[in-house]
Amino acid sequence: MHKKEDNQASEYTMLYFLKDPPNICSLAGLLSSLIGIYFSITGKYYYALTGVLWAVIFDWTDGIIARRLKNRTDYHRAVGVQLDSLIDIVSFSIFPAIFLLSYGGFNPVFLPGAFLILAGGALRLSYFNVFGMIDENTYKGLALDNNVIILSFIFAFERFFTHEVFSVIIYVLLTVLLVFNLAPIRTCKFGSGWLYVLIAYTVTMSVHYACLQ
Repeated sequence: MHKKEDNQASEYTMLYFLKDPPNICSLAGLLSSLIGIYFSITGKYYYALTGVLWAVIFDWTDGIIARRLKNRTDYHRAVGVQLDSLIDIVSFSIFPAIFLLSYGGFNPVFLPGAFLILAGGALRLSYFNVFGMIDENTYKGLALDNNVIILSFIFAFERFFTHEVFSVIIYVLLTVLLVFNLAPIRTCKFGSGWLYVLIAYTVTMSVHYACLQ
């Protein structure tokens, strides 16, 4: 039996899993995050946050699509889970770390914060991959995608502060959020109905930020 399963697994190529709709959605989120990272480095922070907000939408959507598909094999599910987790590191750890460094002018004083964001994100996702959720509606700790949603909202007030002051605000904000990411607290998982709220928020912020940029 195991030999048969191993033979079946060897028939799959890596590119075969690109046909899986949830994986296509996940990769669209990766592209959005890359765009966000690019604009972070080039100093177009409004565009950067717009990109990562769309990454959150794709991150929420891939799971919804995966749950509705009935013909996915265990291999599709396993690859999808790993792909989603790796992309989450890019979207919700690497992006905010680079955003913080760039907004801080790549001053070395921001390096410890950037490293903590990366390390905390990697630790949280590793823990989640092993232990999962407390139950189907409850996470342990604040989910990482909340960080960029909150950051995008706070950044709307950036123009009311000097650059130096707001860089400290972002530093403190992301550090506090990291504490909640790793804290042993119960937080609710947003249901699929909240996707429409997220889309409305993302479209609104995208238009708002396009006007500001």
